Amino acid sequence: MAIISALSSNISMPKQVVKPNREVIITKELGHARVLTLNRPNHLNFLGEREVLMLGQKFEKYEKDDEAEFVIIKGAGRTFSAGGDLKTFYDRRNIRDSCLEGTYRMYWLCYHIHTYKKPHIALVHGMAVGGGASLMVPMKFSVVTEKAKLFQLEKRLVSINSGEEDAIRSVINEFSTNIDIDERSILKKLSIINECFSKDSVEEIVESLEAEASKKGNDWIITTLKNLKKASPTGLKITLRSIREGRTQTLFECLRREFRITMNILRTVISGDLYEGIRAAIIDKDKSPKWNPSTLNNVHDDQLDLIFKPFEEDDLELQIPEDDECRWEGNYENSGYCRPSTALGSVLV
Repeated sequence: MAIISALSSNISMPKQVVKPNREVIITKELGHARVLTLNRPNHLNFLGEREVLMLGQKFEKYEKDDEAEFVIIKGAGRTFSAGGDLKTFYDRRNIRDSCLEGTYRMYWLCYHIHTYKKPHIALVHGMAVGGGASLMVPMKFSVVTEKAKLFQLEKRLVSINSGEEDAIRSVINEFSTNIDIDERSILKKLSIINECFSKDSVEEIVESLEAEASKKGNDWIITTLKNLKKASPTGLKITLRSIREGRTQTLFECLRREFRITMNILRTVISGDLYEGIRAAIIDKDKSPKWNPSTLNNVHDDQLDLIFKPFEEDDLELQIPEDDECRWEGNYENSGYCRPSTALGSVLV
């Protein structure tokens, strides 16, 4: 969420329609395996408030269930998950905190997936971006391949009926193939990437990439430069600062910071670039966002401070209990946002 850029033109956002009686998360209990299927295939398995709430409830239930050995999560249809519904964010942009609940629940869920007490496996095909990637990346095992192979792998995993990580890894390895890294692979360019992105500011990173791109054999950098120059200057500076701060922070601190950043971006505290990026990519589809400010040198540190500044009341921050005994507390219903005064909008943050 902290990255505000010209969004991919390859993602087409279907109209947001959820039938009340439709199971948006299908659950199956197969022996000691628990299988969760994101079930909005006609909408790229978007993750809204309802989906994230149900995922949190199921993950909590299975962690506490002695009969559940491991959890599998997958997506119905042609993709795993395209994350949050950007059109919904755009349509609600003029209603303060209209997307607060879903945002809070997503960050809270991310913490519990990162720290889950049992093995969990993401079976991924198609897209896994935004919130979809947030479900995939922290899993103990993430498998990305063709859907047909995932179906076979799922059957084998369920058949072992064991939560032993070595047993799960052994099954996954049966379907794995070693790949030789081509000399043209980006993985062979890490020394240049590390040198360029070690600079102190976005401006210096861009300058360093430009210098490297001018050298023979470095044409691969040109696409990266074009993407950076198309992106929101504000978004780039927020992202770099967030990454740098995260180097010395715990998971708890990182997620709190990211939640705060996301809410301040949604509230357009210093810029409306998120909504402008969505407009240009999937609403008007002109692919010509008008960023404000439009240049990096017009994004100042005192503005960024407003994005990173802690909320005035601590219970309006993301609440994640550090005591393992009550690790599933701190959910949205128990947050400061559900106080009557906050719900009525009288508490400003």
